[in-house]
Amino acid sequence: MPTYTYACRACEHRFDTVQSIHDSALEACPECAGELRRVFGNVGVTFKGSGFYRTDSRAAAKSGSAS
Repeated sequence: MPTYTYACRACEHRFDTVQSIHDSALEACPECAGELRRVFGNVGVTFKGSGFYRTDSRAAAKSGSAS
């Protein structure tokens, strides 16, 4: 199950919770009962190496035809 980060709009209390993707989002802060918002971070995917970009195949085609 994924871990979600929430932040309170009123008191800025931040916490993480483990929830199923089918559970509804939390709405009340456990500290002050204020409104919560879900915090989204950066995606942890990095594409490294050749073949991920359109220009990779063009560079190989140019160098192959020049030989």
